[in-house]
Amino acid sequence: MNVCSSLPSGSNFKQIGVRNIRPVGIVVYQGVEIIDLTGPMEVFAFANADLQRSGMCSEFAYPMTVLSEKQGPITSSCGLQIIADKAYSDIQEGIDTLLIAGTPEISCLLGDPALQSWVRTIAPRVRRLASVCTGAFLLAESGLLNGRRATSHWDYCDRLARNYPAISVEPDRIFVRDGFISTSGGVTSGIDMALSMVEEDWGSELALLIARYLVVFLKRPGGQSQFSAYLTSDASKPELKDLQAWIMLHLTDDLRVDMLAEHMCMSPRNFARFFLTETGMTPAKFVEIARIDAARHYLGSTILSVEVIADKSGFGDQERMRRAFIRHLGVNPQSYRKRFGLSKIESIKAG
Repeated sequence: MNVCSSLPSGSNFKQIGVRNIRPVGIVVYQGVEIIDLTGPMEVFAFANADLQRSGMCSEFAYPMTVLSEKQGPITSSCGLQIIADKAYSDIQEGIDTLLIAGTPEISCLLGDPALQSWVRTIAPRVRRLASVCTGAFLLAESGLLNGRRATSHWDYCDRLARNYPAISVEPDRIFVRDGFISTSGGVTSGIDMALSMVEEDWGSELALLIARYLVVFLKRPGGQSQFSAYLTSDASKPELKDLQAWIMLHLTDDLRVDMLAEHMCMSPRNFARFFLTETGMTPAKFVEIARIDAARHYLGSTILSVEVIADKSGFGDQERMRRAFIRHLGVNPQSYRKRFGLSKIESIKAG
């Protein structure tokens, strides 16, 4: 099955022309994270097929080339072998969108001056430059992110911010676009970023159809956090994990530090220090993120009013919830619901 079979007649896609052919280059290396490569490639491949099937073009709108140090086989981090089409050094122009895939072992990005030099040279010659996951470290080491906002896999963002203080790192973003450079978060976020590129080039109709077929969020832009409270917590103490589980089940209770400390039979000061040391965040931040997670669930899967959701998720009032959403997600609850709520999903299904 091809998603293009569901394209409605008279779709409002932009007419294809020479300028609409947008060659994509994807840089890989030994140990590359395979989804960083194949995720965006699938998005562009579906766009190619859909546009051809709908009669919008007779050739690929997104011809793709996998680039590496040299042409030939590359072993990914999971052991699967892929074939690089060309050596990146052989490419000096002709790329519209250049993607840098990531890897769990970023030393290969930091220790390759030839690759860094090539990226710096070709960057001014591409329309879009982007990284997936830890691929941001190559852009950072090349100096291309200095003075820009960026993100990476949430588990590497502290290192990115520490090693490259000239970058404004936003760890909870799915992807960040600053000028012609985009950086995306962990692994599958490259799919979201690629979908945003297709939407930019061809409009939301095609992007939404591709997302629907790939069974991913119809639209999960940078306002959607990379992770939830369940993932941000790294507690190793069983009693603290029990407390976190209890918090998530009692979000409407009084969850101030002194009340949580009493629950743990500790002084507020010792409890706050203990919680921060074990989890890397304050108790108040954990509670707020847990409440945001609950509110996101209600906003995305129910038709409850924002006022009721604020109460059920423990915020107590709409304004308090609005400030928390903007602080952590960059969008207000109403905008979040518009992007991810039932009305959006049902309207796409109906189409």
